[in-house]
Amino acid sequence: MFVEERHDKIISKLNKNGKVKVKELSDEFNVTEDCIRKDLTALEKKGLLKRTYGGAVFLRTNVHNVHLDSRKSVYLEEKKKIAQKAISLIKENDTIFLGLSTINIELAKIILEKNLSVTVVTNMIEIMQLFATSCNIKLIFIGGTFNKHKDGFLGAFSIDLISRFKFDISFLGVAGIDVYDNSVSTCEVEDGITKQAILKASKSCYVLSEINKFNRDGNYTFARLEDLTGLITSEIADINIIEKLKECDLELIISK
Repeated sequence: MFVEERHDKIISKLNKNGKVKVKELSDEFNVTEDCIRKDLTALEKKGLLKRTYGGAVFLRTNVHNVHLDSRKSVYLEEKKKIAQKAISLIKENDTIFLGLSTINIELAKIILEKNLSVTVVTNMIEIMQLFATSCNIKLIFIGGTFNKHKDGFLGAFSIDLISRFKFDISFLGVAGIDVYDNSVSTCEVEDGITKQAILKASKSCYVLSEINKFNRDGNYTFARLEDLTGLITSEIADINIIEKLKECDLELIISK
């Protein structure tokens, strides 16, 4: 077996299982453990994995707070396609919660364009401003403690207001999704606890996520995948991620 072929197989196993062990790889490929260590070192230098004691793990990026203005235009076409899928889930007269998310800004624009007869509840300032026009949409704004990175309100007061509602459907953004650890995360504790309150108050809840979020982690896990009604994302090339998502008993909606 060529070195490149062995490297490809190592990455494939890593994507499937989230981690690999030197001894197991040595036995499988019938090469020395020292040879496998050299393979893992080479792959780490390429940024494809992270070496650990006795093996390696899937390389994930830990995301920290980035201001909204620097995120809105990133992956914009992907966000618009995801929003187009989300709009099909909304029914006339629904009460909808739109959480702090740049994709939800695009979803709000479509709701406004279609002039749907719905009630929109949000804690995001830009979404509130979009609906501050003459339209069929009834707008309810959730106040609380202002978070400048998120362009919205979080915390105890927000949670108290949210807990009084029963949303027909809610749409949330995320910082990261880990299918191997079965976790959905965000960057801040307050944002995570507020999202948990939204989940609890919703008859159905969908996470809207760009494909790159599957390689990222936030600092606070606010849900397991099976806690969600569904996930709307762009086309997933990795079959292992798809298989893991299917195990979590949620609705997977792919935008193309």
